Amino acid sequence: MGRSSARGERRLAWVTGEERSALLALVGGRFRMEFRGHDVVPERQGDYVVWGPGVDHSWTAEDNSVVMTVRWPSIPGCRAPGRL
Repeated sequence: MGRSSARGERRLAWVTGEERSALLALVGGRFRMEFRGHDVVPERQGDYVVWGPGVDHSWTAEDNSVVMTVRWPSIPGCRAPGRL
């Protein structure tokens, strides 16, 4: 599922203890993924970042952005509130 983020929007707290792997793909904009010790900035459509279980992370939208994140393995019944 895609997520739109306005320029300057950031995650309020770091994600810690995640048990799944993830892939974030940039659909449009400029988006900073923050990891302990380094940042990755996908800035061209199609750029992506992959990380494994247990990797603490956060993010900041450096421009109006749309990203798609895929996490695996899936968790039955896990979905964003208010979405199908």
